[in-house]
Amino acid sequence: MKSVFKICVLGILLFSAGFANAQAPKFGHIDLQALIQIMPERAAAEKQFTAYQKELEDALGVMQKEFQTLYMEYATKRDSLTETVRKLKEDDLNAKNERIQTYQQTAQQQLQAKQGELLKPVFDKAEKAVKDVGAEKGLIYVFDMSSRTILYNSKESLDLLPLVKTKLGIQ
Repeated sequence: MKSVFKICVLGILLFSAGFANAQAPKFGHIDLQALIQIMPERAAAEKQFTAYQKELEDALGVMQKEFQTLYMEYATKRDSLTETVRKLKEDDLNAKNERIQTYQQTAQQQLQAKQGELLKPVFDKAEKAVKDVGAEKGLIYVFDMSSRTILYNSKESLDLLPLVKTKLGIQ
């Protein structure tokens, strides 16, 4: 009777060990930044961003050139101007300088918003592809290696970068 009990317990342990092994969580990892860098959509977004940035910089250049011209004109005539006219010119120069500074701040905010607007579809596409491949492979978690928070990467963790590149048609 004791040996039958031992065999049953041993059988249950072996069965549960095999079941636990079959149900072991599956993990994957990907360097999302590396994926984003090789996506053709990122290059197109970067090109649009650079064009937009140049447009804003050109407008700033025009404003700065106008300011320089007015300042040089003021500097050469300052001694011959009356106190009232000199004060008006200085106020005008200060106002133009403040507009330039305001424009620079606004342009920086616009650049950040434009970058987010242009890159969001790229990130969304990459994340969807990662989720799709993770689901296809039956993974429970996929870790982003570019965040550098992973302290250990087992050989059993599946690298999704080649699979996601294939899914997206990237060589």
